[in-house]
Amino acid sequence: MKRAVIVGIFVMLGTSFLIAGILLVGNLRETFTTKIELIAHFDDVGGLKRGDNIWFSGVKIGTVSGQQFYGKSQVEIHIAIDVKAQKYIFKDANVKLSSDGFIGNKILVIYGGTETAGIIEPGDTLTVGKTLGTEEIMATLQQNNQNIMAITDDLKILTSKIVSGEGSIGKIMNDNNLYDDLLSIMSSLKTTAKKANNMMGDLADITEGLQAEGSLIGELTRDTLLFQSFSTTMLQLEQIAGTADGLLRGIQTASADTTVSLGILMNDQETGASLKETIKNLESSSEKLDEDLKALQSNFLFRRYFKQKAKTDSSTDSGTDSN
Repeated sequence: MKRAVIVGIFVMLGTSFLIAGILLVGNLRETFTTKIELIAHFDDVGGLKRGDNIWFSGVKIGTVSGQQFYGKSQVEIHIAIDVKAQKYIFKDANVKLSSDGFIGNKILVIYGGTETAGIIEPGDTLTVGKTLGTEEIMATLQQNNQNIMAITDDLKILTSKIVSGEGSIGKIMNDNNLYDDLLSIMSSLKTTAKKANNMMGDLADITEGLQAEGSLIGELTRDTLLFQSFSTTMLQLEQIAGTADGLLRGIQTASADTTVSLGILMNDQETGASLKETIKNLESSSEKLDEDLKALQSNFLFRRYFKQKAKTDSSTDSGTDSN
């Protein structure tokens, strides 16, 4: 009897350890936690099976509880998640197919969602996000490899042309004279840029000097009375210029009119010749008059008169100089 009790105790302990190990290894303890079930419809589950894990923000929150065909070719996945995670998942959240590592087991990842959409309820259907499968990734990598090969071939052709001296870059790299010319041009450009900078600095200094206090522009911009006087002077000059222009136009009009004296003088050759002859006669008469006056001064009858006049003129001039 005592042996049977001992055997029974060992059997119970062994059974307990076996059950505990199964629960730990198979993660069956989650069977006793409260869960809610959600639904998602996939076009291709890529080998996803019952019992695969569900992740949210990097934390495991449930497992795939079942799957069945839906519609024409879709697969309906039943998702069992812990009720503790319910308050963090919203109705507009997305679910996508992923893998635990690059070639690991398939998993489902829940992501996104906004608080305004409200918390999910049991039986809600999650939106499936677009994911790239392994085949699509491999196809993309293959396409990228082809593109890289094409770029490599183009680089080979380009470098071979450069080495052989073809094209602008090839000529520059293989022609020393052309390279020296380019260096000379760059040096000239640098010198020109330096001179331009110096010129800009000089212009800035000139502008600053013109605007400085005491300069003409500075005073014009600061002294309103001076500016107004300057404006008035300019207006008067414009009026004088207008008057002069009008006078010139009047002279031009009068000179073209043969009915007035100026027009006759400017346009009638006979009148001009007669005027010249008159002037010559006046000059000749003036010379003869001077000769007659000299002759009278030499005449004894008028000699006393001219001497008396000369004394009077000299006394008048001396009195004026003393004043």
